[in-house]
Amino acid sequence: MSDANARHIPTKRLYTPEQRKRRDATRWTMVQGILAPLQFAVFLVSLGLVLRYLATGSGYEAATVSIVVKTGFLYLIMVTGSIWEKVVFGKWLFAPSFFWEDVFSFVVIALHTLYLYGLIWGGFTPDGLIVIALAAYAAYVVNAGQFLWKLRVARLQSEVVA
Repeated sequence: MSDANARHIPTKRLYTPEQRKRRDATRWTMVQGILAPLQFAVFLVSLGLVLRYLATGSGYEAATVSIVVKTGFLYLIMVTGSIWEKVVFGKWLFAPSFFWEDVFSFVVIALHTLYLYGLIWGGFTPDGLIVIALAAYAAYVVNAGQFLWKLRVARLQSEVVA
């Protein structure tokens, strides 16, 4: 690792040695590692369908189905991520190493849930629902960035330990 990279590694460790062992031993790490890119792929397809609807005015049904599927993946990754956090850190959510990522995850979940609420119980126009979905997707991108940053930090910290 270069000296420049070493200077940018946060000094507070994400994992204690025991937590790192639990992280590496649990199957939930692999589950997260599979679900995260799947969710991102679903997001990209859905975003394309939503943008197509906005650009052409057609394909609302396909965009809607894709948003619902994306929301399902979000709920699944949140539940399995909570299990992972319990196994690794001993807390279902808000472990210090991932506190702000969990806080922002709830913003993402709230926006996706608002979309579902509006879809199922009404009260929003189709365009209003699409705006909610876009806000949810923007929040998801920020949240995904938070987790990618933590993955990078963890990798850099493991290189320092090694």
